[in-house]
Amino acid sequence: MRTVSWLLAALLLLAPASKTFAGQKADKQTTPIEKIKIQVAKLGVGEKGRATITTKDGAKTKGYVYRAGDDDFEMRDRKTNAPTTIRYVDVTRVDDSRGHSVARNVLIIAAIGTAIVLASVYFAIARNER
Repeated sequence: MRTVSWLLAALLLLAPASKTFAGQKADKQTTPIEKIKIQVAKLGVGEKGRATITTKDGAKTKGYVYRAGDDDFEMRDRKTNAPTTIRYVDVTRVDDSRGHSVARNVLIIAAIGTAIVLASVYFAIARNER
């Protein structure tokens, strides 16, 4: 009888958690167009919203997002300020131009840390040999 009561208690405690995880899977099912809209929205509007947009015909457009609408958005070239209107349906890839990626930053920090450790070991050995 104790085993049954423990199983029943565990079932009652885990039931809300299973509903939570099931709800998260349903929310993540978005269409590719909605994903592209989200990526463009994350870039922001203005000169800080720099990106490289690749369209279905293979053309790449570099610049910043000037305006974002429901069906399309406008990119402007940073140098010439020439506008290009792109429909979300035509976009295959959105690459943000925000500088270093996370992996590159981690590698740079690891390289600096390794250099500091090696320099410390070298100077410690040199100091003990005198």
